[in-house]
Amino acid sequence: MFRLKSYLKPLRQQNSRRFKPGAKFEQAYTLYKFDSELRKMVCSELEKVEVSIRTQLSLTMGDDAGVFWFADEANFRDANRHASLLRNLQEELHRSDDEAIMQFTRTYANPFPPTWMTFEVSSFGTLSMMYRWLRAGHARRHVANFYGVSDSVLESWLHSIVYVRNICAHHSRLWNRRLSINALVPRRTSLPFVTIPSDTKKVYYVLSIILYFLQTINPNNTFVTRFKSLLAKYPSVDVVAMGFPSGNWQDEPLWSN
Repeated sequence: MFRLKSYLKPLRQQNSRRFKPGAKFEQAYTLYKFDSELRKMVCSELEKVEVSIRTQLSLTMGDDAGVFWFADEANFRDANRHASLLRNLQEELHRSDDEAIMQFTRTYANPFPPTWMTFEVSSFGTLSMMYRWLRAGHARRHVANFYGVSDSVLESWLHSIVYVRNICAHHSRLWNRRLSINALVPRRTSLPFVTIPSDTKKVYYVLSIILYFLQTINPNNTFVTRFKSLLAKYPSVDVVAMGFPSGNWQDEPLWSN
């Protein structure tokens, strides 16, 4: 019942624990089911973003600073942050049962395998922090340019979608949540984005960020089609409560395909 508590809130009268006339438990359960399917859909797409970020970061930094670049403090802006990131990587490697990593550990004395092996077992959060604390320079900008945004925007967007991934992974409510991490608004993007909504802490804005990434990662993605099908399956769901603009969001180039 505790898990359903937040889905009951839209059915209550304002500033009261009393329910609105005609409110039914089935309405709350419908919101719960919609939210569950939405989280699964978002998680699936974030896996693709994570793989893409891992690949671009590994390739770019590997070319720029060698395959063990992440272990070199000189590549990062803060020594303490870097040391913390390495501890996270050590823990993630220790938990891994990947045969290639285990074989590398048995064969070589290096404290870490090369970037492409190490990052295969690193969390999305660790990847995000790796990018965040990189020294400003060509490589950091090159990764951001691949997605058509500035490096400061990419840093912010990664932080936001990792936060959303954690919400989904812990089966927390997403659909009408006001997010505690606010993603930056880009001055420009190389691919279509959206008219910036009045509240960028709502789900609409972060879903638009995920969809923006997918334009580069997989231009033939079906996220919009599947999301609209999900809304059709649950027609009672209020998309405005998710931060979607009233009436015209489907006309946005990003959401119109």
